[in-house]
Amino acid sequence: MRKTALFLAAAFALSAGAAHPVDSINGQYYKLFAPLTFYHNVAGSYFSIASDDPDEVAEAIDQALMNVYLTRPDLVQITETEQKAAGTLRNDVIKKKLKQDVDMVDQAMPMPDMPDAAPVEVAVEKPHFWKYKGDGYLQFMQNYVSGNWYKGGESNYAAVGHLTLEANYDNKSKWKWENKLEMKLGFQTSRTDSLHEFKSTEDLLRYTGKVGLQAANRWYYTMQLLAYTQFTKGFKSNDVKIYSDFFSPFNMSVGLGMDYKVQAMNKRLTGTINISPFAFNYRYVGRSWFTEENWFPSRYGIEEGKHHLSDFGSQLTASLEWKLNEVVTWKSRFYAFTSYHRAELEWENTFALRVSRYISANVFLFPRFDDSNKWDSDLGYWQFKEYSSLGFTYNF
Repeated sequence: MRKTALFLAAAFALSAGAAHPVDSINGQYYKLFAPLTFYHNVAGSYFSIASDDPDEVAEAIDQALMNVYLTRPDLVQITETEQKAAGTLRNDVIKKKLKQDVDMVDQAMPMPDMPDAAPVEVAVEKPHFWKYKGDGYLQFMQNYVSGNWYKGGESNYAAVGHLTLEANYDNKSKWKWENKLEMKLGFQTSRTDSLHEFKSTEDLLRYTGKVGLQAANRWYYTMQLLAYTQFTKGFKSNDVKIYSDFFSPFNMSVGLGMDYKVQAMNKRLTGTINISPFAFNYRYVGRSWFTEENWFPSRYGIEEGKHHLSDFGSQLTASLEWKLNEVVTWKSRFYAFTSYHRAELEWENTFALRVSRYISANVFLFPRFDDSNKWDSDLGYWQFKEYSSLGFTYNF
């Protein structure tokens, strides 16, 4: 209310004083902008009948103030009597001129002449798209093999060595080329076997190669090549027959499909999952001692008298590593192939317990299904292998 009334009064007073520029600067407008004060002469001039020299500006200001006094007396902060009792401003005149003392600073030294910049040779290094890594161990173990295991062997104490080498290409754009070579060889001795001083319990030579073109995020169009065989002959206890050997069998599969890069649980779970709707599987057995009297290719699904088997079908492979904590790591490999009239599944599981930097304990579980093999009265088409070991390990 006060602001509205004073604003209107100021507007009227300014318009009224526009014709009197001299009066507009005589300070009579201060009543409108100073804290609201009760002035005695406002009431007197307001109730005066006539004035000898009417002043339109003064009358407008008095009318505005009187309107506030009557309608909003609560806004009045001080009276004219109290204002005079507070005193006036000092009228002292400062006659002495103020002069600022400025200290001159020393002149700065001129900038020294800088020599011209010497030419610099720029070395451009070729980016490194290849990454290499590997791990290996040599351990002792207790081994279990089911009686119908397709490569032979028996349960016993043994030793095993394993080496994995990887060379992976990634141009940080679209293409990836992954190469993985796995070598595992284990031997055992058995007092019950009078024919063989040593027999192989673990025998694997496997290569996995994948060429991928990125499709979206972690998905890649992929062609995968998987090939594996073994190093030495495979025997059973007290049996002169040879059940397996180098390139007997030899397995190879080529698949076209999609590859997914797994990365979860703050990168504690990593690996790849490959789905190949179009896959070709080839199996070969070609040793001369596989004669009609000693014909064992049939245990690999190969017909008698032949040395190879080829099928078209679908394939699923997965290779995962899960660091459960700082001590225990689970490595899993799953392989499945079906030609829609036969099926083959393998699931390798290695639980590694790190004792120290160079010592670890492993538990290996390997169930396998192959309905191209002979039916077993105990396990059917299932086969199972297990061992636990303790020994030296090294990563690089």
